[in-house]
Amino acid sequence: MGNSSLRVRRVYDPQEDGDGTRVLVDRLWPRGVAKERAAIDRWLKDLTPTNELRSWYHEDRTGTRYDEFVDRYRAELAGPSCAAAVEELVELVRGGPVTLVTAVKDVPRSHVPVLVEHVEHELRRR
Repeated sequence: MGNSSLRVRRVYDPQEDGDGTRVLVDRLWPRGVAKERAAIDRWLKDLTPTNELRSWYHEDRTGTRYDEFVDRYRAELAGPSCAAAVEELVELVRGGPVTLVTAVKDVPRSHVPVLVEHVEHELRRR
């Protein structure tokens, strides 16, 4: 990642001192994780793919939908329904270290890298 104050960790990994503000970026609360253990400071559900997009992507058993998923998710992030949450995350990152926390197993092929790219783009553009 280009911005050293923005990190990504799985919710199942132990919290670290340098995590800063921990932001859950999943639409659903992670199964089997107590809120105390997760140590989440913010839960920005509006930054996550819509239920429709998430369902469409996860029903693909061939693994061929990722590129289209990325395009659709980028469009969602650029839309008005995400504007306030994007602004909140950008301001958090400006204020210090932020760790995006997720329960997804395959982080590189999830929404998280797209979100990181979007936030870093917003930071550079301002």
